[in-house]
Amino acid sequence: MKRIALIGMPNAGKSTLFNRMSGASAKVANWPGVTVDLLSSKLLLAGEMVELIDLPGIYDLHGFSDDEQVVRHFIANNDVDLVLMVANASQIDRQLSLTLQLKSLNMPTVVLLNMADEAKKMGISIDADKLSDTLGYPTALLSAKYGQGYASAYKVIEQALQNSRPRPAQALGKEFAVDRAMEDELDTIVKSSVDFPTQAGDSLTAKIDNIALNPVLGLPLFFGFMFFMFQAVYTIGGPLQEGMAWLFENFRNLALVPLLSFLPAGLNGFLIDGVYDGIATVASFVPIIIVFFLFMAIVEDSGYLSRAAFLMDALMSRMGLDGRSFVMLLMGFGCNVPALMGTRTMRSRGLRLLTMLVIPFSLCSARLQVFVFMTTALFSPSHAPIVLFSLYLMTFVIVILTALLFKGRFNSQEPFALELPPYRLPTLRQMIMRGWHEISHFLKRATKFITIGVVMVWILTNMPYGIDPASSASWSGIIGEFMSPILSPAGITPELTIALIFGFVAKEIVIGALAVIYGLEGSALMTGIAQQIDWVQAYSFMLFTLIYTPCLSTIATLRAEAKSGWFTALSLIWPLSLAWIVSTLFYQGARFMGY
Repeated sequence: MKRIALIGMPNAGKSTLFNRMSGASAKVANWPGVTVDLLSSKLLLAGEMVELIDLPGIYDLHGFSDDEQVVRHFIANNDVDLVLMVANASQIDRQLSLTLQLKSLNMPTVVLLNMADEAKKMGISIDADKLSDTLGYPTALLSAKYGQGYASAYKVIEQALQNSRPRPAQALGKEFAVDRAMEDELDTIVKSSVDFPTQAGDSLTAKIDNIALNPVLGLPLFFGFMFFMFQAVYTIGGPLQEGMAWLFENFRNLALVPLLSFLPAGLNGFLIDGVYDGIATVASFVPIIIVFFLFMAIVEDSGYLSRAAFLMDALMSRMGLDGRSFVMLLMGFGCNVPALMGTRTMRSRGLRLLTMLVIPFSLCSARLQVFVFMTTALFSPSHAPIVLFSLYLMTFVIVILTALLFKGRFNSQEPFALELPPYRLPTLRQMIMRGWHEISHFLKRATKFITIGVVMVWILTNMPYGIDPASSASWSGIIGEFMSPILSPAGITPELTIALIFGFVAKEIVIGALAVIYGLEGSALMTGIAQQIDWVQAYSFMLFTLIYTPCLSTIATLRAEAKSGWFTALSLIWPLSLAWIVSTLFYQGARFMGY
């Protein structure tokens, strides 16, 4: 089977092209000589099946960042029949250097000038035929985002694949030791085939940046926008969540209960009160998560995330971090795991470790489910978004505190370079794919951690046999009472303690665990919890959930990325200790003030 490798600089649209070509068939695979997993997909090209591999975005084949080494090691250890070099057409003078490096290795290559629509708007005229003749590589203009030029580019790729003669990997090892000067050749190529206007630029982007990057207004606008986003999540997602909960509740009462009524009481309770109630309660909040990530997709794909990194860089640098660290924190809102893996672009180990230490404090989607549930149960609709936004701000407070305390241990002198892309709006297709990604991520975890978690909680709350469920005589009651002296100063009840313990496995289990412990689901569960605790206890519980030790998958990623046992231990102990301190101070302070 022939193999095609996608190579390009960051923000060139390489992953967008990969997603368009692969559809839903992408999978993770490992490769000889490469220490990390890469995305690959099998597709039909030129009448035969080929394998398409998406390599990390890099600036230099001869660089020494983790991503650059991954690409170099892949090429040096795996035969490649064709390279698809994806370049941003609006930045062609800076991006063709990577193409020249491939040319020096005699790699069979097709140059795909992506974002051709943006280049045209900026007045950049590219003679693709002349550029192809000068480079000696087939060249095509396209827009991977909108699909423009895709059909003709596909034909160019198929023709090049049929005529390609792969360069054996063994012949490339010593080639990487040679790095000839390519700047003069690059200048010659660009001058002969590209016509730049006297003043290139996106006027709309410049006008927006005059406001968005204003040193006084920039940060308030950013946090104001994030507050608006949380308000919109509640306004749009709230009714959807209530509708989903209503459907699950009616299915339970009208279909599931009669259908399973013939089963023994113990098994019936296990399936309905344990497995179904736990998973259904968690699943009812999926619409809110989808709405949240649709808004996040707009923020990320619009180019505003890079502006946020730019705005925050001055503050982050005082804490031993930089703008990239802030971007990784925002990525952690989806899931901490890919955000941790994204730190590979940082060459300084000190900067990378410090960033990895603070990423788990991000308000990830699993925690968001818990917070939406608790705020809906304990706070009014007008106050709930404010409470949620305060937890979002608390993320940055904890990050700042942690970075200031540990920056002396993790030193870095790595400079921060950032490219600001023009503003773009994501397509409907991109937003739908993002929403589907979050649903599929939930379903995968539901079949693993969440199902196993709610089953274990049911066992703890119903054993030994014959006791009242979730009573002090149950295993969960015994564990809760044992932990009570530790967590009661923070206002955390034995029932909430059990949910937190299972949150070590995955934060998605927390809501499901509460449903099993209380023997309720949906709105009934919210009402039941609101009768057991007040808003001070609820907020203390949410603070603890935000800060304390991350889930098992995050811990495993920390261990794999840091390759350090002591750093992994620090990542476990410090958040747990800090969570207890912050929650206890808040709870005791609120009670002292009479709340």
